[in-house]
Amino acid sequence: STQMAACYLSPGCHIASCSQNWVPLQAGERMPQTPPFAAMFDSSGYNRNLYQSKEDSCGGLYYHDNNLLSGSLEALIQHLVPNVDYYPDRTYIFTFLLSSRLFMHPYELMAKVCHLCVEQQRLSEPGLDKNRIRKIAPKILQLLTEWTETFPYDFRDERMMRNLKELAQRIASGDEMYRKNVQQLLQNLLRKLATVSQYEEVLAKINATSTDRLTVLKTKPQSIQRDIITICNDPYVLAQQLTHIELERLNYIGPEEFVQAFAQKDPLDNDKSCYGDRKKTRNLEAYVEWFNRLSYLVATEICMPVKKKHRARVIEYFIDVARECFNIGNFNSLMAIISGMNMSPVSRLKKTWAKVKTAKFDILEHQMDPSSNFYNYRTALRGAAQRSLTAHSNREKIVIPFFSLLIKDIYFLNEGCANRLPNGHVNFEKFWELAKQVSEFMTWKQVECPFERDRKVLQYLLTIPVFSDDALYLASYESESPENHIEKDRWKTLR
Repeated sequence: STQMAACYLSPGCHIASCSQNWVPLQAGERMPQTPPFAAMFDSSGYNRNLYQSKEDSCGGLYYHDNNLLSGSLEALIQHLVPNVDYYPDRTYIFTFLLSSRLFMHPYELMAKVCHLCVEQQRLSEPGLDKNRIRKIAPKILQLLTEWTETFPYDFRDERMMRNLKELAQRIASGDEMYRKNVQQLLQNLLRKLATVSQYEEVLAKINATSTDRLTVLKTKPQSIQRDIITICNDPYVLAQQLTHIELERLNYIGPEEFVQAFAQKDPLDNDKSCYGDRKKTRNLEAYVEWFNRLSYLVATEICMPVKKKHRARVIEYFIDVARECFNIGNFNSLMAIISGMNMSPVSRLKKTWAKVKTAKFDILEHQMDPSSNFYNYRTALRGAAQRSLTAHSNREKIVIPFFSLLIKDIYFLNEGCANRLPNGHVNFEKFWELAKQVSEFMTWKQVECPFERDRKVLQYLLTIPVFSDDALYLASYESESPENHIEKDRWKTLR
Protein backbone atom coordinates (compact mmCIF):
# COMPACT_ATOMS: atom_id res chain seq x y z
CA SER A 1 0.00 0.00 0.00
CA THR A 2 2.98 2.32 0.39
CA GLN A 3 3.68 2.02 -3.29
CA MET A 4 -0.01 2.47 -3.98
CA ALA A 5 -0.32 5.68 -1.99
CA ALA A 6 2.84 6.90 -3.67
CA CYS A 7 1.19 6.49 -7.06
CA TYR A 8 -2.02 8.11 -5.85
CA LEU A 9 -0.14 10.97 -4.32
CA SER A 10 2.25 11.60 -7.14
CA PRO A 11 2.41 15.27 -8.08
CA GLY A 12 1.19 16.23 -11.51
CA CYS A 13 -1.75 13.90 -11.17
CA HIS A 14 -4.15 16.79 -11.73
CA ILE A 15 -6.34 16.72 -14.78
CA ALA A 16 -5.07 19.91 -16.34
CA SER A 17 -7.75 22.28 -17.51
CA CYS A 18 -5.60 24.65 -19.45
CA SER A 19 -6.86 25.48 -22.88
CA GLN A 20 -4.37 24.89 -25.65
CA ASN A 21 -4.43 28.01 -27.79
CA TRP A 22 -3.24 26.10 -30.78
CA VAL A 23 -5.90 26.79 -33.41
CA PRO A 24 -4.09 28.25 -36.44
CA LEU A 25 -5.57 31.54 -37.61
CA GLN A 26 -5.79 33.55 -40.77
CA ALA A 27 -3.91 36.85 -40.63
CA GLY A 28 -5.79 39.32 -38.44
CA GLU A 29 -8.37 36.75 -37.31
CA ARG A 30 -8.97 36.28 -33.55
CA MET A 31 -10.42 33.09 -32.11
CA PRO A 32 -12.58 33.31 -29.00
CA GLN A 33 -10.16 32.39 -26.20
CA THR A 34 -10.99 30.48 -23.08
CA PRO A 35 -11.13 32.81 -20.06
CA PRO A 36 -10.86 31.38 -16.52
CA PHE A 37 -14.15 30.09 -15.12
CA ALA A 38 -14.42 32.89 -12.59
CA ALA A 39 -14.68 35.42 -15.39
CA MET A 40 -17.44 33.56 -17.17
CA PHE A 41 -20.54 34.58 -15.28
CA ASP A 42 -21.33 38.02 -13.97
CA SER A 43 -23.01 38.43 -10.58
CA SER A 44 -26.56 38.05 -11.85
CA GLY A 45 -25.82 34.68 -13.38
CA TYR A 46 -26.25 35.85 -16.96
CA ASN A 47 -23.60 36.83 -19.37
CA ARG A 48 -24.47 40.37 -20.39
CA ASN A 49 -22.66 40.22 -23.70
CA LEU A 50 -24.11 37.11 -25.29
CA TYR A 51 -23.06 37.16 -28.91
CA GLN A 52 -26.00 38.58 -30.77
CA SER A 53 -24.82 37.93 -34.29
CA LYS A 54 -28.06 35.93 -34.50
CA GLU A 55 -31.49 37.59 -34.43
CA ASP A 56 -33.06 38.55 -31.09
CA SER A 57 -36.00 36.21 -31.33
CA CYS A 58 -34.23 33.93 -33.75
CA GLY A 59 -35.88 30.63 -34.64
CA GLY A 60 -37.09 29.16 -31.38
CA LEU A 61 -34.88 31.20 -28.98
CA TYR A 62 -36.37 33.76 -26.62
CA TYR A 63 -34.26 36.65 -25.26
CA HIS A 64 -34.97 39.39 -22.77
CA ASP A 65 -32.50 42.30 -22.34
CA ASN A 66 -29.91 40.34 -24.30
CA ASN A 67 -30.29 37.33 -21.98
CA LEU A 68 -31.26 34.01 -23.46
CA LEU A 69 -34.18 32.84 -21.30
CA SER A 70 -35.59 29.85 -23.15
CA GLY A 71 -35.67 27.97 -26.41
CA SER A 72 -36.72 24.76 -28.07
CA LEU A 73 -34.17 21.98 -27.70
CA GLU A 74 -33.53 21.98 -31.46
CA ALA A 75 -32.91 25.74 -31.52
CA LEU A 76 -30.53 25.48 -28.56
CA ILE A 77 -28.54 22.75 -30.32
CA GLN A 78 -28.40 24.88 -33.46
CA HIS A 79 -27.15 27.79 -31.30
CA LEU A 80 -24.22 25.64 -30.15
CA VAL A 81 -22.95 24.99 -33.66
CA PRO A 82 -20.50 27.56 -35.05
CA ASN A 83 -20.58 28.78 -38.63
CA VAL A 84 -18.34 31.03 -40.69
CA ASP A 85 -19.69 34.24 -39.08
CA TYR A 86 -20.65 32.98 -35.65
CA TYR A 87 -19.08 31.30 -32.64
CA PRO A 88 -21.23 30.60 -29.54
CA ASP A 89 -20.40 32.51 -26.36
CA ARG A 90 -18.32 30.44 -23.96
CA THR A 91 -20.80 30.71 -21.09
CA TYR A 92 -23.44 29.37 -23.45
CA ILE A 93 -21.27 26.40 -24.45
CA PHE A 94 -20.61 25.47 -20.82
CA THR A 95 -24.23 25.98 -19.72
CA PHE A 96 -25.73 24.02 -22.59
CA LEU A 97 -23.26 21.12 -22.44
CA LEU A 98 -23.84 20.93 -18.67
CA SER A 99 -27.65 20.99 -18.78
CA SER A 100 -28.41 19.28 -22.11
CA ARG A 101 -27.82 15.88 -20.46
CA LEU A 102 -31.12 16.36 -18.61
CA PHE A 103 -32.81 16.03 -22.03
CA MET A 104 -30.60 13.74 -24.08
CA HIS A 105 -27.48 11.57 -23.88
CA PRO A 106 -24.22 13.39 -24.62
CA TYR A 107 -23.60 10.96 -27.50
CA GLU A 108 -26.96 11.94 -29.05
CA LEU A 109 -26.04 15.61 -28.77
CA MET A 110 -22.62 14.92 -30.26
CA ALA A 111 -24.21 13.09 -33.19
CA LYS A 112 -26.52 16.07 -33.87
CA VAL A 113 -23.71 18.62 -33.60
CA CYS A 114 -21.54 16.59 -36.01
CA HIS A 115 -24.43 16.21 -38.42
CA LEU A 116 -25.15 19.98 -38.38
CA CYS A 117 -21.48 20.85 -38.89
CA VAL A 118 -21.17 18.50 -41.84
CA GLU A 119 -24.47 19.57 -43.43
CA GLN A 120 -24.13 23.33 -42.97
CA GLN A 121 -20.52 23.52 -44.06
CA ARG A 122 -21.03 20.92 -46.83
CA LEU A 123 -18.04 19.01 -45.38
CA SER A 124 -19.14 15.78 -47.04
CA GLU A 125 -18.79 17.13 -50.58
CA PRO A 126 -15.94 15.58 -52.58
CA GLY A 127 -14.22 18.78 -53.77
CA LEU A 128 -13.93 20.61 -50.45
CA ASP A 129 -13.22 24.32 -50.79
CA LYS A 130 -10.00 24.84 -48.78
CA ASN A 131 -10.84 28.46 -48.19
CA ARG A 132 -14.15 27.58 -46.61
CA ILE A 133 -12.52 24.90 -44.45
CA ARG A 134 -9.97 27.47 -43.24
CA LYS A 135 -12.74 29.76 -42.12
CA ILE A 136 -14.80 27.18 -40.25
CA ALA A 137 -12.25 24.57 -39.09
CA PRO A 138 -10.71 26.67 -36.25
CA LYS A 139 -14.19 27.29 -34.85
CA ILE A 140 -15.30 23.66 -34.95
CA LEU A 141 -11.97 22.63 -33.42
CA GLN A 142 -12.35 25.20 -30.68
CA LEU A 143 -15.83 23.87 -29.83
CA LEU A 144 -14.52 20.29 -29.72
CA THR A 145 -11.60 21.45 -27.56
CA GLU A 146 -13.90 23.12 -25.05
CA TRP A 147 -16.09 20.02 -24.91
CA THR A 148 -13.19 17.57 -24.46
CA GLU A 149 -11.44 19.75 -21.88
CA THR A 150 -14.44 20.60 -19.72
CA PHE A 151 -16.42 17.35 -20.00
CA PRO A 152 -13.77 14.71 -20.80
CA TYR A 153 -15.74 11.92 -19.08
CA ASP A 154 -18.43 12.16 -21.79
CA PHE A 155 -15.84 10.56 -24.06
CA ARG A 156 -15.62 7.36 -22.06
CA ASP A 157 -18.50 6.39 -24.33
CA GLU A 158 -17.34 4.69 -27.52
CA ARG A 159 -20.14 6.37 -29.50
CA MET A 160 -18.85 9.82 -28.46
CA MET A 161 -15.33 8.92 -29.46
CA ARG A 162 -16.47 7.64 -32.86
CA ASN A 163 -18.32 10.86 -33.65
CA LEU A 164 -15.48 13.03 -32.39
CA LYS A 165 -12.89 11.23 -34.50
CA GLU A 166 -15.12 11.27 -37.58
CA LEU A 167 -15.72 15.03 -37.46
CA ALA A 168 -12.08 15.73 -36.57
CA GLN A 169 -10.88 13.62 -39.52
CA ARG A 170 -13.17 15.51 -41.90
CA ILE A 171 -11.60 18.78 -40.80
CA ALA A 172 -8.08 17.37 -40.94
CA SER A 173 -8.52 15.85 -44.38
CA GLY A 174 -9.48 19.26 -45.75
CA ASP A 175 -6.18 20.83 -44.83
CA GLU A 176 -2.82 19.49 -43.65
CA MET A 177 -2.35 22.31 -41.14
CA TYR A 178 -5.29 21.03 -39.03
CA ARG A 179 -4.05 17.45 -38.82
CA LYS A 180 -1.62 18.29 -36.01
CA ASN A 181 -4.31 20.14 -34.08
CA VAL A 182 -6.67 17.19 -34.29
CA GLN A 183 -3.92 14.84 -33.12
CA GLN A 184 -3.13 17.15 -30.21
CA LEU A 185 -6.80 17.34 -29.21
CA LEU A 186 -7.16 13.55 -29.21
CA GLN A 187 -3.88 13.04 -27.32
CA ASN A 188 -4.89 15.50 -24.58
CA LEU A 189 -8.25 13.79 -24.21
CA LEU A 190 -6.78 10.26 -24.06
CA ARG A 191 -4.25 11.43 -21.48
CA LYS A 192 -7.04 12.76 -19.28
CA LEU A 193 -9.08 9.58 -19.58
CA ALA A 194 -6.02 7.44 -18.76
CA THR A 195 -5.30 9.59 -15.70
CA VAL A 196 -8.82 9.22 -14.35
CA SER A 197 -8.76 5.43 -14.86
CA GLN A 198 -5.50 5.25 -12.95
CA TYR A 199 -6.95 7.37 -10.15
CA GLU A 200 -10.02 5.12 -9.91
CA GLU A 201 -7.86 1.98 -9.67
CA VAL A 202 -5.82 3.51 -6.87
CA LEU A 203 -8.96 4.59 -4.99
CA ALA A 204 -10.30 1.05 -5.24
CA LYS A 205 -7.03 -0.32 -3.81
CA ILE A 206 -6.97 2.23 -0.99
CA ASN A 207 -10.56 1.34 -0.08
CA ALA A 208 -9.78 -2.37 -0.16
CA THR A 209 -6.75 -1.90 2.12
CA SER A 210 -8.60 0.05 4.77
CA THR A 211 -11.67 -2.23 4.68
CA ASP A 212 -9.64 -5.46 4.92
CA ARG A 213 -8.02 -4.24 8.08
CA LEU A 214 -11.23 -2.86 9.56
CA THR A 215 -12.46 -6.34 10.48
CA VAL A 216 -9.34 -6.92 12.60
CA LEU A 217 -10.21 -4.00 14.86
CA LYS A 218 -13.49 -5.33 16.23
CA THR A 219 -12.51 -4.73 19.86
CA LYS A 220 -10.47 -1.96 21.38
CA PRO A 221 -6.77 -2.72 20.93
CA GLN A 222 -5.09 -1.98 24.27
CA SER A 223 -1.55 -1.81 22.98
CA ILE A 224 -2.06 0.15 19.78
CA GLN A 225 1.33 1.23 18.47
CA ARG A 226 0.34 4.08 16.21
CA ASP A 227 -1.94 7.02 16.57
CA ILE A 228 -2.28 10.22 14.61
CA ILE A 229 -0.15 12.30 17.00
CA THR A 230 2.77 9.86 16.77
CA ILE A 231 2.57 10.00 12.98
CA CYS A 232 2.17 13.79 12.82
CA ASN A 233 2.50 15.83 15.98
CA ASP A 234 1.98 19.17 14.23
CA PRO A 235 -1.71 20.08 13.67
CA TYR A 236 -0.67 22.58 10.95
CA VAL A 237 1.00 19.84 8.92
CA LEU A 238 -2.02 17.57 9.30
CA ALA A 239 -4.37 20.33 8.08
CA GLN A 240 -2.11 20.82 5.05
CA GLN A 241 -2.08 17.10 4.22
CA LEU A 242 -5.88 16.98 4.52
CA THR A 243 -5.97 19.87 2.05
CA HIS A 244 -3.84 17.81 -0.38
CA ILE A 245 -6.35 14.97 -0.28
CA GLU A 246 -9.31 17.33 -0.63
CA LEU A 247 -7.90 19.16 -3.66
CA GLU A 248 -6.80 15.93 -5.34
CA ARG A 249 -10.29 14.44 -5.00
CA LEU A 250 -12.12 17.64 -5.90
CA ASN A 251 -10.05 17.94 -9.03
CA TYR A 252 -11.40 14.68 -10.45
CA ILE A 253 -15.08 15.58 -10.11
CA GLY A 254 -16.53 16.45 -13.51
CA PRO A 255 -19.06 19.32 -13.63
CA GLU A 256 -21.62 16.98 -15.21
CA GLU A 257 -21.55 14.72 -12.12
CA PHE A 258 -23.64 17.33 -10.28
CA VAL A 259 -26.36 17.23 -12.94
CA GLN A 260 -26.24 13.45 -13.23
CA ALA A 261 -26.82 13.20 -9.50
CA PHE A 262 -30.48 14.18 -10.12
CA ALA A 263 -31.41 11.22 -12.34
CA GLN A 264 -34.67 12.58 -13.71
CA LYS A 265 -37.00 11.86 -16.54
CA ASP A 266 -37.61 14.37 -19.27
CA PRO A 267 -41.42 14.73 -19.52
CA LEU A 268 -41.29 15.13 -23.31
CA ASP A 269 -39.32 11.95 -23.73
CA ASN A 270 -41.91 9.11 -23.52
CA ASP A 271 -40.99 8.33 -19.95
CA LYS A 272 -37.51 7.26 -20.92
CA SER A 273 -35.03 8.13 -18.19
CA CYS A 274 -32.16 10.24 -19.49
CA TYR A 275 -29.72 8.30 -17.39
CA GLY A 276 -29.84 4.63 -18.36
CA ASP A 277 -26.23 3.90 -19.15
CA ARG A 278 -24.95 7.40 -18.61
CA LYS A 279 -23.01 7.40 -15.36
CA LYS A 280 -19.40 6.94 -16.38
CA THR A 281 -17.76 8.07 -13.13
CA ARG A 282 -18.24 8.02 -9.39
CA ASN A 283 -15.78 10.69 -8.29
CA LEU A 284 -18.52 12.64 -6.57
CA GLU A 285 -19.50 9.62 -4.46
CA ALA A 286 -15.84 8.87 -3.69
CA TYR A 287 -15.47 12.41 -2.38
CA VAL A 288 -18.50 12.07 -0.09
CA GLU A 289 -17.06 8.75 1.15
CA TRP A 290 -13.80 10.53 1.99
CA PHE A 291 -15.74 13.00 4.18
CA ASN A 292 -17.33 10.08 6.08
CA ARG A 293 -14.01 8.33 6.44
CA LEU A 294 -12.41 11.44 7.93
CA SER A 295 -15.27 11.82 10.47
CA TYR A 296 -14.88 8.18 11.55
CA LEU A 297 -11.09 8.52 11.66
CA VAL A 298 -11.41 11.47 14.08
CA ALA A 299 -13.87 9.53 16.28
CA THR A 300 -11.60 6.44 16.21
CA GLU A 301 -8.51 8.39 17.23
CA ILE A 302 -10.41 9.98 20.15
CA CYS A 303 -12.04 6.77 21.42
CA MET A 304 -8.93 4.59 21.13
CA PRO A 305 -6.58 5.81 23.90
CA VAL A 306 -7.01 4.03 27.25
CA LYS A 307 -6.12 7.07 29.37
CA LYS A 308 -8.42 10.02 29.81
CA LYS A 309 -5.65 12.61 29.48
CA HIS A 310 -4.55 11.04 26.18
CA ARG A 311 -8.08 11.24 24.83
CA ALA A 312 -8.32 14.89 25.89
CA ARG A 313 -5.03 15.59 24.17
CA VAL A 314 -6.31 14.04 20.91
CA ILE A 315 -9.47 16.19 21.09
CA GLU A 316 -7.40 19.35 21.56
CA TYR A 317 -5.12 18.29 18.73
CA PHE A 318 -8.09 17.92 16.34
CA ILE A 319 -9.49 21.28 17.44
CA ASP A 320 -6.18 22.84 16.33
CA VAL A 321 -6.27 20.92 13.04
CA ALA A 322 -9.84 22.11 12.42
CA ARG A 323 -8.89 25.70 13.17
CA GLU A 324 -6.04 25.56 10.70
CA CYS A 325 -8.38 24.03 8.07
CA PHE A 326 -10.65 27.03 8.59
CA ASN A 327 -7.73 29.44 8.08
CA ILE A 328 -6.64 27.63 4.91
CA GLY A 329 -10.20 27.72 3.46
CA ASN A 330 -10.63 23.94 3.71
CA PHE A 331 -14.23 23.88 4.96
CA ASN A 332 -14.86 20.27 3.99
CA SER A 333 -12.20 18.80 6.31
CA LEU A 334 -13.24 21.28 9.00
CA MET A 335 -16.84 20.04 8.86
CA ALA A 336 -15.76 16.37 8.79
CA ILE A 337 -13.66 16.90 11.94
CA ILE A 338 -16.50 18.68 13.75
CA SER A 339 -18.96 15.95 12.78
CA GLY A 340 -16.51 13.27 14.03
CA MET A 341 -16.29 15.05 17.38
CA ASN A 342 -20.07 15.29 17.57
CA MET A 343 -20.64 11.55 17.05
CA SER A 344 -22.35 10.05 20.12
CA PRO A 345 -19.48 7.70 21.12
CA VAL A 346 -17.27 10.82 21.35
CA SER A 347 -19.70 13.38 22.75
CA ARG A 348 -20.77 11.02 25.60
CA LEU A 349 -17.20 11.01 27.03
CA LYS A 350 -18.07 13.64 29.68
CA LYS A 351 -15.01 13.08 31.89
CA THR A 352 -12.71 13.37 28.90
CA TRP A 353 -14.36 16.58 27.65
CA ALA A 354 -14.10 18.05 31.18
CA LYS A 355 -10.31 18.06 30.71
CA VAL A 356 -10.48 19.88 27.33
CA LYS A 357 -10.21 23.64 26.85
CA THR A 358 -13.25 23.94 24.60
CA ALA A 359 -13.31 27.70 23.88
CA LYS A 360 -11.65 27.23 20.46
CA PHE A 361 -14.03 24.37 19.61
CA ASP A 362 -17.06 26.51 20.47
CA ILE A 363 -15.89 29.17 18.00
CA LEU A 364 -15.54 26.57 15.23
CA GLU A 365 -18.95 25.05 15.99
CA HIS A 366 -20.43 28.53 15.82
CA GLN A 367 -18.83 29.04 12.37
CA MET A 368 -20.36 25.81 11.06
CA ASP A 369 -23.68 26.18 12.88
CA PRO A 370 -26.48 24.90 10.58
CA SER A 371 -29.06 27.46 11.79
CA SER A 372 -30.39 30.08 9.34
CA ASN A 373 -29.35 27.81 6.46
CA PHE A 374 -25.67 27.80 7.55
CA TYR A 375 -25.55 31.61 7.57
CA ASN A 376 -22.16 31.86 9.36
CA TYR A 377 -20.51 29.29 7.13
CA ARG A 378 -21.87 30.92 3.97
CA THR A 379 -20.46 34.26 5.11
CA ALA A 380 -17.05 32.66 5.72
CA LEU A 381 -17.21 30.90 2.33
CA ARG A 382 -17.97 34.20 0.57
CA GLY A 383 -14.96 35.73 2.33
CA ALA A 384 -12.72 32.88 1.18
CA ALA A 385 -14.08 33.14 -2.38
CA GLN A 386 -13.33 36.89 -2.40
CA ARG A 387 -9.82 36.27 -1.10
CA SER A 388 -9.36 33.66 -3.81
CA LEU A 389 -10.27 36.11 -6.58
CA THR A 390 -7.63 38.65 -5.54
CA ALA A 391 -5.06 36.05 -4.42
CA HIS A 392 -1.35 36.56 -5.01
CA SER A 393 -0.39 33.01 -4.04
CA ASN A 394 -1.85 29.52 -4.43
CA ARG A 395 -2.30 29.37 -0.69
CA GLU A 396 -4.74 32.31 -0.76
CA LYS A 397 -6.60 30.75 -3.70
CA ILE A 398 -7.77 27.69 -1.76
CA VAL A 399 -11.54 27.37 -1.36
CA ILE A 400 -12.78 23.87 -0.48
CA PRO A 401 -16.53 24.14 0.16
CA PHE A 402 -18.48 21.99 2.61
CA PHE A 403 -19.35 19.58 -0.16
CA SER A 404 -22.61 18.01 1.02
CA LEU A 405 -24.11 21.48 1.34
CA LEU A 406 -22.94 22.44 -2.16
CA ILE A 407 -24.67 19.34 -3.56
CA LYS A 408 -27.79 20.15 -1.55
CA ASP A 409 -27.89 23.73 -2.89
CA ILE A 410 -27.59 22.51 -6.46
CA TYR A 411 -30.20 19.83 -5.79
CA PHE A 412 -32.71 22.39 -4.45
CA LEU A 413 -32.04 24.74 -7.34
CA ASN A 414 -32.82 21.85 -9.67
CA GLU A 415 -35.92 20.73 -7.76
CA GLY A 416 -37.25 24.25 -7.32
CA CYS A 417 -37.64 25.07 -11.02
CA ALA A 418 -39.02 23.13 -13.95
CA ASN A 419 -36.64 22.09 -16.74
CA ARG A 420 -39.32 22.90 -19.31
CA LEU A 421 -41.72 25.81 -19.60
CA PRO A 422 -45.43 25.18 -20.34
CA ASN A 423 -44.78 25.84 -24.06
CA GLY A 424 -42.25 22.99 -24.14
CA HIS A 425 -39.26 25.33 -24.27
CA VAL A 426 -36.17 24.49 -22.22
CA ASN A 427 -36.05 26.80 -19.19
CA PHE A 428 -32.63 28.26 -19.88
CA GLU A 429 -32.90 30.85 -17.11
CA LYS A 430 -32.71 27.98 -14.61
CA PHE A 431 -29.65 26.53 -16.33
CA TRP A 432 -27.74 29.83 -16.22
CA GLU A 433 -28.10 29.69 -12.43
CA LEU A 434 -27.06 26.03 -12.30
CA ALA A 435 -24.02 26.71 -14.49
CA LYS A 436 -23.09 29.72 -12.38
CA GLN A 437 -22.93 27.58 -9.20
CA VAL A 438 -21.04 24.76 -10.91
CA SER A 439 -18.60 27.15 -12.62
CA GLU A 440 -17.60 28.62 -9.26
CA PHE A 441 -16.80 25.08 -8.12
CA MET A 442 -14.77 24.58 -11.36
CA THR A 443 -12.58 27.54 -10.41
CA TRP A 444 -11.93 26.15 -6.93
CA LYS A 445 -11.11 22.63 -8.06
CA GLN A 446 -8.32 23.85 -10.35
CA VAL A 447 -6.11 25.23 -7.57
CA GLU A 448 -2.72 23.55 -7.17
CA CYS A 449 -1.99 22.58 -3.57
CA PRO A 450 0.88 24.79 -2.34
CA PHE A 451 1.92 22.62 0.63
CA GLU A 452 4.65 20.02 0.63
CA ARG A 453 3.41 16.43 0.61
CA ASP A 454 4.18 14.23 3.58
CA ARG A 455 3.81 10.68 2.26
CA LYS A 456 3.79 9.02 5.66
CA VAL A 457 0.95 11.25 6.92
CA LEU A 458 -1.04 10.91 3.67
CA GLN A 459 -0.61 7.16 3.78
CA TYR A 460 -1.94 7.06 7.35
CA LEU A 461 -4.94 9.30 6.60
CA LEU A 462 -5.94 7.27 3.54
CA THR A 463 -5.35 3.68 4.64
CA ILE A 464 -5.35 3.34 8.44
CA PRO A 465 -8.39 1.25 9.46
CA VAL A 466 -11.18 3.11 11.26
CA PHE A 467 -13.74 1.73 13.73
CA SER A 468 -17.27 0.89 12.66
CA ASP A 469 -20.18 2.36 14.70
CA ASP A 470 -20.26 -0.69 16.96
CA ALA A 471 -16.52 -0.66 17.54
CA LEU A 472 -16.70 3.07 18.39
CA TYR A 473 -19.41 2.49 21.00
CA LEU A 474 -17.51 -0.45 22.45
CA ALA A 475 -14.32 1.62 22.75
CA SER A 476 -16.31 4.52 24.21
CA TYR A 477 -18.00 2.34 26.90
CA GLU A 478 -14.66 0.80 27.81
CA SER A 479 -13.22 4.29 28.26
CA GLU A 480 -16.12 5.64 30.33
CA SER A 481 -18.67 3.13 31.62
CA PRO A 482 -22.29 3.24 30.47
CA GLU A 483 -24.39 5.74 32.40
CA ASN A 484 -27.98 4.51 31.90
CA HIS A 485 -29.99 1.40 31.02
CA ILE A 486 -29.96 2.02 27.31
CA GLU A 487 -26.16 2.31 27.28
CA LYS A 488 -25.75 -0.72 29.57
CA ASP A 489 -27.93 -2.88 27.34
CA ARG A 490 -26.09 -1.74 24.25
CA TRP A 491 -22.73 -2.52 25.87
CA LYS A 492 -23.90 -6.01 26.80
CA THR A 493 -25.03 -6.70 23.24
CA LEU A 494 -21.78 -5.40 21.79
CA ARG A 495 -19.65 -7.52 24.08
